[in-house]
Amino acid sequence: MTDQTQRLAVISRVKALVLKRHFNIGNVDYAEWCREVDQQSNTLAAADDRVFEEGIRVLLAKLKSSHTNFYAADVNSTRPQHVIGATLRSVIDYGRPHWMFLDVFEDSPAARAGATPGQLLVSVDGTPAAPPVFPVFRFGQDHEVTTKLPAQEETRNLVITIPHRKARKGRPPLIEPKSVGQRMLTQEVGLLRVPFFPGSFGIRFSKLLKAAMEDLKSKGCDRLIIDLRGCLGGSLGFANLVSYLCADRIPIGYDITRKRLQRGYTAAELPRVPMPGTKAGVLFCLARFSVQDKSLMLLTQGLGRQPFHGHIVMLVNEFTNSAGEMAAQFAKDTKLATLVGQTTMGNVLGSTTFNVGSGYILYMPILGWYSPNGNYTEGSGVQPDVLVDIDPEALASGIDAQLNRALDVFR
Repeated sequence: MTDQTQRLAVISRVKALVLKRHFNIGNVDYAEWCREVDQQSNTLAAADDRVFEEGIRVLLAKLKSSHTNFYAADVNSTRPQHVIGATLRSVIDYGRPHWMFLDVFEDSPAARAGATPGQLLVSVDGTPAAPPVFPVFRFGQDHEVTTKLPAQEETRNLVITIPHRKARKGRPPLIEPKSVGQRMLTQEVGLLRVPFFPGSFGIRFSKLLKAAMEDLKSKGCDRLIIDLRGCLGGSLGFANLVSYLCADRIPIGYDITRKRLQRGYTAAELPRVPMPGTKAGVLFCLARFSVQDKSLMLLTQGLGRQPFHGHIVMLVNEFTNSAGEMAAQFAKDTKLATLVGQTTMGNVLGSTTFNVGSGYILYMPILGWYSPNGNYTEGSGVQPDVLVDIDPEALASGIDAQLNRALDVFR
């Protein structure tokens, strides 16, 4: 519990950081926004913790940007995919809304408990769970979960055991999913699933990805399905992934800082930087741009011809987020892969965290991300080439309509 003076200091710090660092993708009138903040400051400072925190989040939502949040440093994430390793979609069953397990990450707490795509969530620890409010899952705890199948009444109890996690570098704690999984679907078609791009610069991910790709190629993969459904986003590892889509070094997209946006730019004048493949390459890039504006055009690595080139499908859905969307946008713009599934989230800004005092963290975008032609998907998401939804009953019985449609593309 913080006193009113501390709360006012937090609000002042939030306002100052927004004015100095926020990437204004929504063309927000900062003067008007500041007036609204000032009008509400005393009321919020005098409120209890819950009202204070929610009030700040409501004000930040008026900035019209993704990757924007305000939270206590020791808070649990409100997104189930960050805690139990599964996305939850709202569906209707017997005329009532239910949460349905959609993407269940390999070896996640949800998967280890026996949760599978298509199951409906009935209750958590005896408390009914229904949209629009997400059920509460906490790190370091066991949760008794009751599930059922669509169009059925019989229930089943599961125990989801969630490991303890602490926040790192000001970010909320996260149960990091297995970042790369691969298997052959047929003698020719390989499946690569990527739910997360770990690490600050993607070097660890690039090693895991290379091993997965070599494994698939050794087994005769000359058609590839890349599954980015439910992808949490992450780091620059996405650039390593899309480097496997083409033989040469070509533009993926570009970052623009707030200063560069304000003074004006052309994409052609930006430094062209290939995605580093080694730690030494990352250190060189850091040194190169440490005193420069960090606006740059990111290029693929030039990995050479791959046996599956010309035969790639990428699966996306409404939970494909951030770096996953950047990969999807590149694939669609270049036509190097056919996108199948649902429209992605539309959260592609580059963000960071700020300590604003009294145990609170401000999460805010400071970079814009654009495709080489200047388009951006912030707020709109990436539209698939082939729009396919899932059916809850079919999914619960093991029929994945989106994956089957991807296989049809090859046929």
